Amino acid sequence: MARLPLSLAALACMLPSSLVHAEVSLDERPSVAGEWGYRPEQDAASQVTPPSFCWRPQRDITSWELECTAVSGSPFRYVASVEDTNVHCPPKVFPPGCYQWRYRGTDHQGRPTPWSRMRSFSIKAGASEMPMPVRSELLARIPTHHPRLFVRPEQMPHLRQLAQGPLNDLFRQLVKQSDQLVANPPPTSEPPKYPPGTVRNSDAWRTIWWGNRTYTTRALNGAATLAFTRLLGGKEEYGQLAKRILMDCAQWDPKGSTGYRYNDEAGMPYAYYFARTYSFVHDLLSEDQRQQCRHVLQVRGEEMYRHLNPRHLWRPYSSHSNRAWHFLGEVGIAMHGEIEEADDWIWMAMNVFYNVYPVWSDEDGGWHEGYVYWNSYISRFTWWADVMRAAMRINAYNKPYFSQCGYFPMYLLPPGKIGGGFGDLNAKARSSGAVPLVTQLAAQSGNEYWQWYVEQMKGPKPTTGYVGFIRGALPKVTARSPDDLPTSRIFRGVGVAMLNTTIKDANQDVQVLFKSSRFGTQSHGYDANNSFLIWAFGQRLLIRSGYRDSYGTPHHKNWMWSTRSVNDITVDGESQMRHSAAARGDIIAFKTTPTIDVVVGEAGDTYRDKPNQPSRLDRLTRSILFIKPGLIVVFDQLVAKQPARFQYWLHATKKFTIADQRSIRLQVGGTKCNIAFLAPESLQLTQTNEYDPNPRPRIKLREWHLTAETPIKAKQVEFIAVYTPHRKTDSPPPTPRIERVDGGYVLTAKLADGQATLLLPRGPNSTISASGMTTHGQIKIQRCDAAGNVKQTLTVSGINE
Repeated sequence: MARLPLSLAALACMLPSSLVHAEVSLDERPSVAGEWGYRPEQDAASQVTPPSFCWRPQRDITSWELECTAVSGSPFRYVASVEDTNVHCPPKVFPPGCYQWRYRGTDHQGRPTPWSRMRSFSIKAGASEMPMPVRSELLARIPTHHPRLFVRPEQMPHLRQLAQGPLNDLFRQLVKQSDQLVANPPPTSEPPKYPPGTVRNSDAWRTIWWGNRTYTTRALNGAATLAFTRLLGGKEEYGQLAKRILMDCAQWDPKGSTGYRYNDEAGMPYAYYFARTYSFVHDLLSEDQRQQCRHVLQVRGEEMYRHLNPRHLWRPYSSHSNRAWHFLGEVGIAMHGEIEEADDWIWMAMNVFYNVYPVWSDEDGGWHEGYVYWNSYISRFTWWADVMRAAMRINAYNKPYFSQCGYFPMYLLPPGKIGGGFGDLNAKARSSGAVPLVTQLAAQSGNEYWQWYVEQMKGPKPTTGYVGFIRGALPKVTARSPDDLPTSRIFRGVGVAMLNTTIKDANQDVQVLFKSSRFGTQSHGYDANNSFLIWAFGQRLLIRSGYRDSYGTPHHKNWMWSTRSVNDITVDGESQMRHSAAARGDIIAFKTTPTIDVVVGEAGDTYRDKPNQPSRLDRLTRSILFIKPGLIVVFDQLVAKQPARFQYWLHATKKFTIADQRSIRLQVGGTKCNIAFLAPESLQLTQTNEYDPNPRPRIKLREWHLTAETPIKAKQVEFIAVYTPHRKTDSPPPTPRIERVDGGYVLTAKLADGQATLLLPRGPNSTISASGMTTHGQIKIQRCDAAGNVKQTLTVSGINE
């Protein structure tokens, strides 16, 4: 008779215990481009206490154990068990000091992984206190009754009093809007899907894609306005119309033309405006109607949640997802206690806020995707800040980022400026467009400089609509002129430097913007590293070129994402990696003084086709030396792996007038700029007003593109270009002199008040002596007055080290 095989349990009893309880491996690979990474990073100095913790997720792990201990003999020890997520923010404040942390996981069979390696960090004295309440406490803070978005039920009597008193003007504006909606209700039939054969990103596709967003917003934001105005004491017919619009929209297919995955630009506003209306009109709905609304939001909310979680907690660098998460949080709060999954949505949103936000910046306050996306996304985030404060008593503005982010538009867009710098859709941005958001940021932070900024442009300008009423009369902030602030600033986290002669008036300013970013060229911040822009006296001189006819079109991808479209350098006609988180540049030096600014970027590693391929360059170091107010020297040091020809690109809205490489003129309005390529010699100059490829025929814009190409292949080249912007009524300064010496170059330039001498070494071992100065591998700048007296000497370290 054949013997039956042993059972697994019996077999386990016969194996050594060390094999039965074998450890599960821990995936502790280093993070790569596009991943949030291990946080706190090694040797990080946290400006928040407690810090947020993040580690690589692992498919087979169901729970985690986190351990954090103080060093230097302190008895402090924090241990947490974390379920189903790879992030954690403790519910208690950590004291200032030095710490180390580690983690390990457990699989579904209860088997542990080894502990991770220890990572050290510190917490600064005075760090912002932002402990994250545990899940049960957070959820318990949410009101059990409605309304619960932006307001709590117990606040409504006071708000009604304000509507008849101090905020009556705002209430009357809401009544006016509501009367207009009653007189002309928005249509509520379901918008169309894309017809068969519609090509993505085509003009026909875009008409439906964006059109469905505006259609949805008109209907459901209109309903939310009606419903909230009625809660304040408005007419009952406002509430009845809001209910009718809500229930009409509830008939739409939740995975149809406005579904989140089908068209997130329509799906996101549907979700949060529907949730707001539901909460504001809840008392008018029958139980059957409420159940119908719950079903709609259950389907839509789960679709959003499955897309975002857990991916966004480790790979958060997606543009649209960085608003979708807090819209999902709004839906979750509206449905708390009414949909089983809603609490998971809230918890996910809160974990993003505490652990993985903001994504496109650090505490410096910049925004990788550029000003337009900063304005759009932070404006929408302020809604979530209002919702969190009302529902869960969380103050979002305690995050260090919000103590700095108002400086981003202030330095980028001095009052009166047109053109928002790097990033998508910025060419026509205006400083006045920042006023509503900076008004809110100034009021929340109490920042007197930001208040000054908005007041220069007829601000402050409070938010309108029901959100504006809920915010009420913002606290008054005393304005303070930025006379005691430096005129230039670096946003190191996003790799952008903003050099200005003044931040008080764009019409008096000469501005140089420079980018070399560790975020690379991903998402809407696709401009190539080491590129620069010049504005002067209210005019765009050297620009980023192209026009986004639609996202991802041939012109957008193959021109605007290309290094050719910005003021930068290509190698044998080839660009840096396009639209890639792996195309990382870095600002390696920055100095600002009242009369000289310096910024230096390194982008040599970005000239590759794919992340795993070698770069064409060993080095591309660009140094921008701004001798204020009117001399800009750009010094490029290139070393290629193989001999190559290099193309230096410049772009403008007007045609360049070219005599030779040392005599190029540009005039835009009342501003002129003289341009001289002092090195290398014999550059081949061409210009065109065609793009490659051109945008769609409906786009008539054409700009001018100048290319200066080296005549022969070489492995090492230095470009030295000089830009002298000035008003057309002023006499232009003479072209600076350049002398090639052993080890590099000596540049001398006449200034209105004297002379500047620059020593520009070719490499780390180069020694140059001139004008009583000596340098060993470092750029050195000396400024003298008209009598030859030395007024300032500045040495730029770090560039050849």
